[in-house]
Amino acid sequence: MSTYVVAALYKFVSLPNFKKLQDPIARVCEKNGVMGTLLLAQEGINGTIAGSREGIDAVLEFLRKYEEFLDLEYKESYTEHSPFYRMKVRLKKEIVTLGQPEVDPNKVVGEYVDPKDWNALLDDPEIVVLDTRNDYEVDIGTFKNAQDPQTASFRDFPDYVGQNLDPKKHKKVAMFCTGGIRCEKASAYMLQQGFEKVYHLKGGILKYLETVPEEQSYWHGECFVFDQRVAVKHNLEVGSYDQCYGCRHPLSEEYKISEHYQPGVHCPLCYEERTKQQHQRAQQRHKQMQLAKNRNQVHLGQV
Repeated sequence: MSTYVVAALYKFVSLPNFKKLQDPIARVCEKNGVMGTLLLAQEGINGTIAGSREGIDAVLEFLRKYEEFLDLEYKESYTEHSPFYRMKVRLKKEIVTLGQPEVDPNKVVGEYVDPKDWNALLDDPEIVVLDTRNDYEVDIGTFKNAQDPQTASFRDFPDYVGQNLDPKKHKKVAMFCTGGIRCEKASAYMLQQGFEKVYHLKGGILKYLETVPEEQSYWHGECFVFDQRVAVKHNLEVGSYDQCYGCRHPLSEEYKISEHYQPGVHCPLCYEERTKQQHQRAQQRHKQMQLAKNRNQVHLGQV
């Protein structure tokens, strides 16, 4: 039986006093041995945490004492090793950064599509299907018939829409992301731009991989996650990828046999882009991490 419960959660909700929540949430997480990252902003809460069953339940019970968090969007997976090394509760301008302050999913949002109904939507020839994640995430897995905007960050999404999509021509647009949060904001943005029908996968890729049988799945590859697991597969089992600590790109076995791969330092994708000084700093950092690991300690550079 796996030891750690990994809980991904978010909620778009007006939190005018979000700064006052930082310390109480951090304390209850630390008290219950829960680690990970939670983001708080005026528009809501977002993050992933991990801990024992009892620890996660205690944090959720605490959060749901606040009326705003009673119906958090929430999903779980499991792992044998902690995917995080410490707990951080951060205050932000946005819980997912689009850079469009007028976009408010609390006011308008696209139509949710349950995972069981997602395949039928992808089969519709009139629908444009968008993968709203970053390019390095799309590289290791995506849905059948999905367009890859090749964006380096979510801030690039509005430019992609402006240059490639037309509300008068593209009447129906469906989108997806890892856990669902990014699509809520993306769908709100597209509705504001005049797109008529905008759909998004409820619970994101993670909920789809958890609930749709693999033999019926339209998903190809693995799904990148922002913790030490790097990627997950169907049934949310830990995937096959490692991660480059130089450029953060997920790495397959093919990349790791390259002469330009050095664990903790660089990979074939960033070897020539980084300076000698950057390589040296990364080497020293990796050495300190290994020493800390041998002492059963956590090196802060890991978090």
